[in-house]
Amino acid sequence: MERKTQTMDGNMAAAYVSYAFTEAVAVYPITPSSPMAEYTEKWAAKEKKNAFGHAPLIRQMQSEAGAAGALHGILQAGALGTTYTASQGLLLMVPNLYKMAGELLPAVIHVAARALATHALSIFCDHSDIYACRQTGCAILCASDVQEVMDLGAVAHVAAIQGRIPFLHFFDGFRTSHEIQKIKVWDDISLQEMLPREAVDAFRKRALNPEHPVQRGTAQNPDIFFQVREAANGYYDRLPEIVEDTMNEVNERAGTDYHLFDYYGDKEATHVIVAMGSVCDTIKETIDAMQQAGRQKIGLVQVRLFRPFSKKHLLAALPKSVKQITVLDRSKEPGAVGEALYLDIVAALKDSPYASVPVFGGRYGLGSKDVTPGDIAAVYKNYHTKNFTIGICDDVTHLSLKPYPVEMTGECAYECKFWGMGADGTVGANKNSIKIIGENTPLQVQAYFEYDSRKSGGVTISHLRFGKQPIRSAYRVYQADFVACHMPAYLERYDMVQDLRRGGTFLLNCPWTPDEVEEKLPVKVKQMLAEKEIDFYCIDGFAIGKEIGLGGRINTILQAAFFAISGILPVEKAEALLKEAAEKTYGKKGQAVVAQNRKAIEQGMTKFRKIEVKKEWKKLENIKTLTQEETTSFLHYVKTIQWKMNSQRGDELPVSEFVAYADGTMPVGTAAYEKRGVGIQSPRWNPEGCIQCNACSFVCPHACIRPLVISEEERDHAPEGIFTKLRGMDDRLFAITVSPLDCTGCGNCADICPGNKKNNVLEMIPSGEAMTQQPLYDYGENHENVPELLEKFAETTVKGSQFKKPLLEYSGACAGCGETPYAKLVTQLFGERLYIANATGCSSIWGGSAPSCAYTANAQGKGPAWANSLFEDNAEFGFGMMMAQKTLRKRVFEAVNDRLGEAEGAGWEKRKAKKRNSCNPIWKAGQRGQKMLPPYRK
Repeated sequence: MERKTQTMDGNMAAAYVSYAFTEAVAVYPITPSSPMAEYTEKWAAKEKKNAFGHAPLIRQMQSEAGAAGALHGILQAGALGTTYTASQGLLLMVPNLYKMAGELLPAVIHVAARALATHALSIFCDHSDIYACRQTGCAILCASDVQEVMDLGAVAHVAAIQGRIPFLHFFDGFRTSHEIQKIKVWDDISLQEMLPREAVDAFRKRALNPEHPVQRGTAQNPDIFFQVREAANGYYDRLPEIVEDTMNEVNERAGTDYHLFDYYGDKEATHVIVAMGSVCDTIKETIDAMQQAGRQKIGLVQVRLFRPFSKKHLLAALPKSVKQITVLDRSKEPGAVGEALYLDIVAALKDSPYASVPVFGGRYGLGSKDVTPGDIAAVYKNYHTKNFTIGICDDVTHLSLKPYPVEMTGECAYECKFWGMGADGTVGANKNSIKIIGENTPLQVQAYFEYDSRKSGGVTISHLRFGKQPIRSAYRVYQADFVACHMPAYLERYDMVQDLRRGGTFLLNCPWTPDEVEEKLPVKVKQMLAEKEIDFYCIDGFAIGKEIGLGGRINTILQAAFFAISGILPVEKAEALLKEAAEKTYGKKGQAVVAQNRKAIEQGMTKFRKIEVKKEWKKLENIKTLTQEETTSFLHYVKTIQWKMNSQRGDELPVSEFVAYADGTMPVGTAAYEKRGVGIQSPRWNPEGCIQCNACSFVCPHACIRPLVISEEERDHAPEGIFTKLRGMDDRLFAITVSPLDCTGCGNCADICPGNKKNNVLEMIPSGEAMTQQPLYDYGENHENVPELLEKFAETTVKGSQFKKPLLEYSGACAGCGETPYAKLVTQLFGERLYIANATGCSSIWGGSAPSCAYTANAQGKGPAWANSLFEDNAEFGFGMMMAQKTLRKRVFEAVNDRLGEAEGAGWEKRKAKKRNSCNPIWKAGQRGQKMLPPYRK
């Protein structure tokens, strides 16, 4: 059967196929699985029919534990149910997974595999969540790319119904869940035909029903519990064959060739890798390249059904010529002899014809660490290190393998990288671009998006590939034909141009004239442009967006420029398709918004200009200037770790740099060294009309506008700036200082300023013009206010509170964030004695995203002590902190009283009881937050 193609990501593919087999869905969102539930909810709202002829019922629960409990109830009551989850969310479902497996219920849980929080939270991929479920009794089926998600998702549902075993159908979070590819999709009729109607009827007959009541979930005693547990063995013994039969049905319908274990490579391979997940595509690509280079005979066994593990099917997949097997696991189980898949393979080979074949084990890809063909080639060239890691430099335990050079062969795809900022629309535009190309050309497409945990304001990198052949590169773009920089501030920080192939194209969004471009481009960028003979284009997307009325949403403009410059599609066709996409994307927002985007497309197609790359740029000398790194070299963390990570070079850092931070501890106050400079506009202060209320500082989400009060003598040593007399203290000078390097341009300060009603007290101007204010701000950061000032203006007032140093500053929060001003104020009032138990969510990301910690300390080294546990236990976590402090303080209190007793000598015992009795009310009052003195101080 010839299937239609559609461009979609892994989450949409999972939702698409699961929708057909699902009657009721209980969900709770968690990154990166949330879009699956969103798609399902959207389709159900439109009354899209499933294979049973109706729209599924979908409900969001209070947590993943609630979703699993509801799913359990859905199945017991006779409806086919599904849920979607990842990471900690999956672990909250574990108790119910045991129940559903024990009761032989055909649940299907689609999992975008994600790392579990250990020393730190990671929203990115590994298999630790899946491995944590391997003894629940659930079947575990793995898809390695978007096409397999579509195909094996159907296998999971059909086999669960026929086999009476719940399935975890998993694929790599972000790498597959958010990767966009052109795939072949099922039609409704095929899915309806695949539904095993007789097995569904049998399932319904077993369901709870007052018409023929039974009891399940009873309590059993030692006399029978074990026997009943063993009685289910037959279901697991039969399940591999059921899955294989279901795969064969899919193969027959779709022309595919899926099996429980699939072999790829030389038929007489001597070295075989065993792996599962998206890395398998990279391994296949590497095998082809190494074989064409005439190297050793190599192969891959791709694991699809991880549980139940079928020894028979594994042995059938292995070539008889194999002399070494290497197992790759995307997880770390500290203290174990080996990782989960490795141990399964070792056990399966025992007492088989392959019992004497050495088995090596390697770890890879934790927290979405990229795996390249060079890493895979190193695995194939490894004959000595039995336990190893790839993708990192381990200079502590020396387990890592160095990448082995491998030249990729075959027809290369056209590869692109787009550097944007979170919430500027770059990612959304590139999703549209890849769909336009995928659905309007015969080209195969792939899009992968790299972002940090921040909702907005963080770096986003879009990796796009187009080609005539299937694209199997499950890793980032390292050699691009086209690179676009949508934020000019990135030029100084990131090495973007070095990613270009010789003769490639570089598009820069900037407000500069051609002469200014040459003046402002960093020397290293000009050198690279000249050496690689790059075609260089500029466009002022900011000016176009402002003129049209789109503000900072420059995505459509830059997207149009890409199509016009790259020539992927004829310009006229590209323009028509972009306008059609704009109609679909923005139609609900009204025709005015659509018209704005149509105009943006037209201008983006024409308003770019080519910049001459001069040959003499090759010979320019890169003059070394004092950088932020050098001026802060006293701080080892900032110098060696933070700046590399902030330059997108964190992959270069070896394990030794983190030995001191192995428990996840990170120093505070490091956000002050970021100086991202991402704001397009910043405020400029005019003292005329300023009433010195400090409201601007009060509402600033990033603590980058602050009042400064100095004496006349101090002014002589301060940088140039505007001052006025401080009202209420005529011997002091007052100024509002601004840090354009930390400002995100939200304009909250200008909006709140009462002086702006009559005077232009705070004017938002281009950040480049505002930079003259930076030296005075930097001076004020290190300035200590005198006690008289803090006594004159009470900290319990808006004005007085802002004379205290904020101990939350320069966070990664969105521009205009409504949370951080409150948290900042709390640190100004109580920060030097503050414990913070921070729930996982927005506030934990802007408050504690490595490498930059926004909470800081005062001049005495005191500040908030911050920790994060989980999403679901923060109240209990904070309660535990309070319990610890309560017991520790009580111990100190009693120790002091005991020492006083020893000093007083005779007669103490009589007074001791009396003092203890007097302690109780004081201790309790102290608990209520009153400032009480213990008896010995009185």
